[in-house]
Amino acid sequence: MTTSKTERPEKSTAKKPANVAPAKVSQQPESASAAGNGFSEGLGNLFRGLGLFIASLWKQFFGVIGKVLKQGYDFVESWLLDGKKSLYGLAMTRIVLGITGFGLLFFNFNTRLYSFGAGAAWNLEAMVAKSDFPKIWIFSLFHDVMLNDSVYTLCYLLLMAVAVLFTIGWRFKFVLPVYFVLWVSFIEANDMLGDQGDNMYRIALIFLFFADPAARISLDWRRRRKYQAKPETAWIVRKWKGEPLFDAQIGSLFHNLALVVLTAQVCFVYVSGALYKAGGKPWQNGWAIYSPLSTDRFGTWPALSDLFTFWGPVVVAISWGSIIIQMCFPLMLLTRPTRIVALLAIMSFHVGIAVLMGLPWFSLTMIAIDFIFIRDRTWKSIGARIRDSFRKSMLRARSKEPLEGEADEVGNADEASVDTATEPNAEKPTAEKATAPKAAKDKPKVTVQDASS
Repeated sequence: MTTSKTERPEKSTAKKPANVAPAKVSQQPESASAAGNGFSEGLGNLFRGLGLFIASLWKQFFGVIGKVLKQGYDFVESWLLDGKKSLYGLAMTRIVLGITGFGLLFFNFNTRLYSFGAGAAWNLEAMVAKSDFPKIWIFSLFHDVMLNDSVYTLCYLLLMAVAVLFTIGWRFKFVLPVYFVLWVSFIEANDMLGDQGDNMYRIALIFLFFADPAARISLDWRRRRKYQAKPETAWIVRKWKGEPLFDAQIGSLFHNLALVVLTAQVCFVYVSGALYKAGGKPWQNGWAIYSPLSTDRFGTWPALSDLFTFWGPVVVAISWGSIIIQMCFPLMLLTRPTRIVALLAIMSFHVGIAVLMGLPWFSLTMIAIDFIFIRDRTWKSIGARIRDSFRKSMLRARSKEPLEGEADEVGNADEASVDTATEPNAEKPTAEKATAPKAAKDKPKVTVQDASS
């Protein structure tokens, strides 16, 4: 029994190695799990760091975006409310628009009756208006009186007078609505004589309702500078004498928004015109300006038309250049050097249309609106140079006038020369003595004394 008991431990010891081996095997998963835990921990740290990095990037990105938006908001708020922009540019727009309206009326005065009045009754505009504006009572004045020559002429002259007041900026806030109503009534009375320039003219007038184009170079400007506020004065009297109609910030807001809308309208006109031209074969092939300049309708100056169209590359350059400058005009306004190039090019474009194609009123309208893109500093510099040139010319003219004493001497000389010419025995002055003021002063006095004695 004891042996059996002693053998049992042997059996148990023989089985130990078999039991030890699994113990070693069980340690490997612990190290692997530890390694796995370390790997997963490292991977977690990696993702955690990556997440923090991405979060910091997003935070920085939104911070930059927020900063840009804040700066943009501050800039827009300051630009809209801190003061009225382009005062001189809008003043020049008002002046040129007024000159355009007055010029169109003045140069068509002799033909007013058969172009717009009773002489144009053959097109049945007087019976049934083709435009919708004469059907609105406020715009129906010229349509209603177009068969009465006398009344039509009075209305025509009234519109010319209002155009003058519009140009010089006299009570602009009251004159502008009257001018707008009369102008639309006049131009829409005969729908056949209108063009795209009339549409742009009316659109510009509508935007001027919300701006202050009479803030510079106008009679209103002169009156406002002399105005001194007196609170005890009645409201309507203060407004009539020159007090602003709205608060300063509200007035600046409307003025600058009107400027933005007018800019957008001009850019839309140019870009849409460029896209329309680019879709046509005459413009694609580069000979678009040749055809109209070769006709009697648009070739008003045949010699100039031949000068611009006799060489093919010039025709192509002008045709393609017109498309490019119109298409790139909005982007070229963003920086000053490109803005100067854009304005010079677009002004040349309009002057060419006015001179070569005989469309001065359309071109003047577009040039007037383009004046808003010229800085006030530039307008002031131009005005200062004009004043200096005028002052120098006046001083130069005064310096050439004879002084008062010299004028008397010259007068005495002339009188004496006349006396000597009538005296038979008097010595005739030589041509040199007659022309020299100093010599004429001495000689004629002796001759007068001789004649009196």
